[in-house]
Amino acid sequence: MDRIAIPVEAQLARIKRGCAELISEPELARKLASGRPLRVKLGLDPTAPDLHLGHTVVINKLRDFQELGHQVQFLIGDFTGMIGDPTGRNQTRPPLSREQILANAKTYRDQMAKILDPEKTQVLFNSEWSDRLGAEGMIRLAARYTVARLLERDDFARRFRAGQPIAVHELLYPLMQGYDSVAMRADVELGGTDQKFNLLVGRELQKDYGQEPQCVITMPLLEGTDGVEKMSKSLGNYIGITEPPAEMFGKLMSISDELMWRYWELLSFRTLEEIRALQRAVEEGANPRDVKFQLAHEIVARFHGRAAADAAGEDFNARFRDGALPREIPEVTLAVAEPGLALPQLLRRAGLAPSAAEAQRLIEQGGVRVDGARVAERSLTLEKGRAYVVQVGKRRVARVRLA
Repeated sequence: MDRIAIPVEAQLARIKRGCAELISEPELARKLASGRPLRVKLGLDPTAPDLHLGHTVVINKLRDFQELGHQVQFLIGDFTGMIGDPTGRNQTRPPLSREQILANAKTYRDQMAKILDPEKTQVLFNSEWSDRLGAEGMIRLAARYTVARLLERDDFARRFRAGQPIAVHELLYPLMQGYDSVAMRADVELGGTDQKFNLLVGRELQKDYGQEPQCVITMPLLEGTDGVEKMSKSLGNYIGITEPPAEMFGKLMSISDELMWRYWELLSFRTLEEIRALQRAVEEGANPRDVKFQLAHEIVARFHGRAAADAAGEDFNARFRDGALPREIPEVTLAVAEPGLALPQLLRRAGLAPSAAEAQRLIEQGGVRVDGARVAERSLTLEKGRAYVVQVGKRRVARVRLA
């Protein structure tokens, strides 16, 4: 395999962009200085059929390594997915069947190819080595770690203190993820900040097996469209990468101007210098809506193609042509119960209509738009956990977050 001639400093600058933590930079610099392509691991458990933009933050970092000439290893956790990652959960996750996992895994491979070069991406399934461990191998692996060390993990510690159940198979999850790094002889492992404990277990197990420990890079958890909680399908604040182009475009245009810059840094393939130039332009008077439009176009083009992004942008502009958004949109947060809030009540509570009855009249007359689309159904219920740009007539507009 060809040696990598790109200077270490240039590689580090690209690798560190957007990272939350790198453990450790001197170790990674030494590995990069060897000139050999590093084995860079990213594992995802296919516990749901579709990926959203939050997932792509760490896949984008894998792409950085790939474009620098390193060997990226996209690991599909068909074995660990049946255990279920307990990270961040306050109760035991029901294990999925092998059939569910394999069905989801196929969509993961297809969606991953929209970001990574499939010809240069090594796709692995951890059942390849995990199944071979057998009962004896699992016991020997479990003997390499103590329960006390596993209980140092925040979510386990919280549940233990609260007297909440922790199933034995959940304790095995960090060990199995760590063993993946041993089997793959990973030089670097990527993950979200919520994966830090598991990634460090991989380092420790590699040492125990006589391997050089992997470097760990954690990436921030991307906030969803509500700008508060991490992007999650269960919270309804997600942007799926397989959503129709117009829907994806509209959701991206609905995020706040402040959140837009975080999306630029973590999701865009533009250089930091280009992004800083856009920030300066806004500071000097450029309309942030136009900058957000560029971001939405780039993201939609990545997953649907340039022609689809052009069409989605034209559709968005056409929908707002009769009532262009003002440069500054007031924000309103409304506390709601599941599953959401009826549009007339939203208009009343957000101060966009004096009463629910007046709100219904405005809807019937075609004077209300949600994310640029005219609404005719007064029974429409908007989902909790999302943010919407709501317009009434030409003068009343607000970004309403349902929390």
